[in-house]
Amino acid sequence: MKTKKVVVGAIAATMLSLSVCPIAPAVAAGETVQISVSSAEAKAGEQFTVNVSLSDVPSAGIQILDFGVAYDPTLITIDSGTAGEVTDTGAGSADPTGGSNGASVFQSSIHNDEGSVSLLFTTGLEDSSYWLKKDGVFCTITGTVASTAAENTVADLKIIPVDRAATDQAGASQNDSISCGYFNGTTKVSYEVKTNDGKVTVAGDKTGLRGDADRNGSVAMNDVVLIMQSISNKDKYGIGGADDNALTLEGAANADVAGDPAGATTKADKGGDGISVNDALRIQQFLLELIPEL
Repeated sequence: MKTKKVVVGAIAATMLSLSVCPIAPAVAAGETVQISVSSAEAKAGEQFTVNVSLSDVPSAGIQILDFGVAYDPTLITIDSGTAGEVTDTGAGSADPTGGSNGASVFQSSIHNDEGSVSLLFTTGLEDSSYWLKKDGVFCTITGTVASTAAENTVADLKIIPVDRAATDQAGASQNDSISCGYFNGTTKVSYEVKTNDGKVTVAGDKTGLRGDADRNGSVAMNDVVLIMQSISNKDKYGIGGADDNALTLEGAANADVAGDPAGATTKADKGGDGISVNDALRIQQFLLELIPEL
């Protein structure tokens, strides 16, 4: 069966997403899509990578998703925004208007002068099997921390509506919402959107007090707890995790007190193989005075 289209190509679909359609949009009751940006740490002048992910994607799918990520361009710049696994729906090949040779229907547009990157998925295909249908990584953003950024400075990554006119009519107000939904005939069905912002923290020197995972200047059971949390719940407590008290690069270096680097010919058992339960155990032994030092 020949695939039917409700609009002609990605550009037309995008125009409809801007609410130029004369029929009022209908909100899909009880359907909320979550968009989340992960966090990262990097030293001044170094690169970082974060993922923009979708969760709670409705079974009906998403035909159009249009939003941006804002940041402070004096602290970081964006180098690239590449399509994530969930955008591989086959729409680029099935819809010739998506571009020659099955070009992706995902687009990113970087504006380092303004401090934003625009992210868009859109297809004119009516067949929902070509829409966004699953949770996962929508886009991977790679950027660079400014060489002048001070240690421990935080650059927020905020999910925002794309900065443009709400319609193509003269004098139209600025867009104030994230476009997320699909078309049922000529009616746009919109999902609610919940956003979870990320951040990039400017890391400093990794050297510090051995065992001080939480970087509070002392070694205590709090450090053991944080190590175990970072292992069991990396998304929340691992390096760049969502929690305010998540492990940092410096904290991870402090906590790595047991084991040896890969390929080490001399076994010192003083760390170098990354965080593990052995590090938590070693710190507990130190706190119980079973060993004299870390």
